[in-house]
Amino acid sequence: MAHPGTARSAAFFDLDKTILARSSTLAFSRPFYAGGLINRRTVLRSAYAQFVYLLGGADHDQMERMREYISAMCAGWDVATVQGIVADTLDHIVRPMIHAEAVELIDRHHAAGRDVVIVSTSGAEVVEPIGAILGADKVIATRMVVADGKYTGEIAEYAYGPHKVTAMQALAAVEGYDLASSYGYSDSITDEPMLAAVGHPHAVNPDKALRRVAVERGWPVLEFAEPGERVGRVRRPAVAAGVVTAVAAGALLLAYRRRARAV
Repeated sequence: MAHPGTARSAAFFDLDKTILARSSTLAFSRPFYAGGLINRRTVLRSAYAQFVYLLGGADHDQMERMREYISAMCAGWDVATVQGIVADTLDHIVRPMIHAEAVELIDRHHAAGRDVVIVSTSGAEVVEPIGAILGADKVIATRMVVADGKYTGEIAEYAYGPHKVTAMQALAAVEGYDLASSYGYSDSITDEPMLAAVGHPHAVNPDKALRRVAVERGWPVLEFAEPGERVGRVRRPAVAAGVVTAVAAGALLLAYRRRARAV
């Protein structure tokens, strides 16, 4: 913990479509199907939702539906089973998704003496091992309730929108971060509060709404290319699981279908 009077800056990174080219919540659909946690219909929904997500992302209402879907779907899942599946598949699932430019940025912030914090709506059991791969110092993520080794379906901490800012402020108070001199990176308009909370916000491959805000406010816009092979082989850390996983894809698909019916 930092001592009083030694405030320092940090770099806060969103995960999906910022560090990773795709959604971490949708990437594990096939391994979870193979492990018996989800059915074939959910896998097909995941493939479609990934396509939609890449085109435009999810808005606030869709994210709320995603949260409700996750709560219902995850109830009763065995934590150890989830951990084993993700540990076995983390290497070939995650490594090809990492933007080389994000790795370089993380390295530069570390070289400048800043802590790197990943701030993600995805589950902590997914985000923490990915953070370990990247050398992140801290992780802010959604956390699920566990009882008797199983997920209850309840969400203890939902790291989304303004809730990300609240968590960032709490972490800054503990670690001695000065948010006014800190950096932020995200692709989505839903993270506008997160970016506005730091002194140096950056839009990364932004959606249309965030691009418009970035231009209006003079925020730098970064364009990351498709991931290459510049990230070394992923280490498999001890903590590995996937609470907010491909099951979230179903919520995205249902949201888009409802929107289409309403038009």
